[in-house]
Amino acid sequence: MDSDWLSAFADVFAAVGTVGAFLVGFLLLRREHHREASRAEDERRAQAERISAWVELIRKIDGGRELAFHIHNASAMPIYEVELPLPAREGEEAGSEFVGLVPPGSTVQRPAPPDWLRTYVEPEPVQIEFLDSAGRRWSRDEQGSISRAD
Repeated sequence: MDSDWLSAFADVFAAVGTVGAFLVGFLLLRREHHREASRAEDERRAQAERISAWVELIRKIDGGRELAFHIHNASAMPIYEVELPLPAREGEEAGSEFVGLVPPGSTVQRPAPPDWLRTYVEPEPVQIEFLDSAGRRWSRDEQGSISRAD
């Protein structure tokens, strides 16, 4: 009789151990999957985080002043379909300044609306939308927050 109890106890212990090992393996696999997903998202964001845009006063050759948008691509790949959404006045349709392509490691300048010069104080970030080299659409707002713009 003692051997039956010992055998049953050993079977139960083995079963509990097997279920426990399965659960631990499943939890480790799930944790690794989340870690890999996070790493993949970081890789997807890596290029987008290296893109910035701002408006700044520049001096023209004739000595005049002009506001210009600056789009800087600090990544190793070009960005495409670059747009700078422009704020609209009441009753107007919102527009945008289309830039197109910004090569890697370069800064592109485009004229800003002349009426912005009246309220200009110092360089400030502006909103930008673009496609990264993998074809994902991104948007960076004036505060620097970046998000997918699907």
